[in-house]
Amino acid sequence: MKYAGAALAAAAILAVSGAPVRAEDVITLGASVQLTGSSANIGRYYRDAYNLTLDKINAAGGIKIGGKSYRLALKLLDNQSDVNLSIRQYVQLISSDKVNFLLGPFASNFALSDSSVAEKYQIPMVQGGGASTQIYSRHYRYIFGTLPSADDYYASTVDMFGKLDPKPRTVALVAADDSFDVSVANGTRKLLQAAGMKIAVDETYREGSSDFSSTLAQIKAANVDAILWSGHETEALNFIRQMKSLNANPKDYYGFTVGVPTEDFRKALGKDADYAFGMTSWLPSESLKDRWFGDAAAFAAAYRAKYGYDPDYHAASGAADVETFAIALEKAGALDPKRVRDAIAGISFDSLYAHIKYGENGQIVLPQIVIQIQNGKLVPIYTDKFINKPQYPIPAWDKRG
Repeated sequence: MKYAGAALAAAAILAVSGAPVRAEDVITLGASVQLTGSSANIGRYYRDAYNLTLDKINAAGGIKIGGKSYRLALKLLDNQSDVNLSIRQYVQLISSDKVNFLLGPFASNFALSDSSVAEKYQIPMVQGGGASTQIYSRHYRYIFGTLPSADDYYASTVDMFGKLDPKPRTVALVAADDSFDVSVANGTRKLLQAAGMKIAVDETYREGSSDFSSTLAQIKAANVDAILWSGHETEALNFIRQMKSLNANPKDYYGFTVGVPTEDFRKALGKDADYAFGMTSWLPSESLKDRWFGDAAAFAAAYRAKYGYDPDYHAASGAADVETFAIALEKAGALDPKRVRDAIAGISFDSLYAHIKYGENGQIVLPQIVIQIQNGKLVPIYTDKFINKPQYPIPAWDKRG
């Protein structure tokens, strides 16, 4: 039994609830997340979503397994945005801290490596931080994910292109060289080819780059209709700032895989965030019903009230990861990792994030919603049809007021 590492977590629950909790009545979920370093701004979404969801489940009585009630606890480590440290910490969580099950880190590069630890020790990991198809192409049995496939991130966008006036015909595809962005680029090339569009510029940059001047020079020279960009939020902010400083403009459209849904993106860019297109797998809709929070809107309100900032899809998927374990444990009726793994594989439930049902490869299937920043606000634009009117074509930087 793996209860030794749960002792401190049980004490933490006691401190919060005031009720005595025995170590053997605690199920501990372990995770290594970016709490400091270059990815800490996104890592906090997972930390906060994990804790909020655990608290909500425990406040509702915890989890019943075979007629016995358990509380959930979290053993959280800071990987300092270092993928090698993250690997070592997941080994520690299993072999030394004796956690029962694993939640994931942020980012595909991390999930790709950390999931190998879960597979080696045959401890289920549910993660909402990595979308690369590489994570799920190795036929692992103990990794499950709540982000949709990175290959399909631009599927809704390319579908929308066929309904815009004017229709974009030529594209600059710009992507980082990490696992997530390589998957996005590979999938997007196929989508563009199937749509009959021309990739006039196809550039890969090193993850963490801050200078995009040479890529923007190519884009200006090619005079493309659209830019489809894939990378992390800090890189997206630098790219947009340099677009403005160089007055580099596509004729009609530019869109990003990450950043646009977050409050931080809008705060960092101010009015320069306007017109940017992006995507999200989640919006805080009352139509997304949830066993513990009621619905996604109530989850978003509780999250903001506790942490002082709005959740995005990272937080929502993190919450769904915790809920996956809660549902699966009750379904399995045991703490045995293999039985819980099999329960996760067959799970099907509605959550604040989406309907959760994992494919044979362990990854959820979920369409992206195209969004745009309009007058400082996030506006949903397109799913498989227009929800709101886009501000399109995007005006050139030197033509804005």
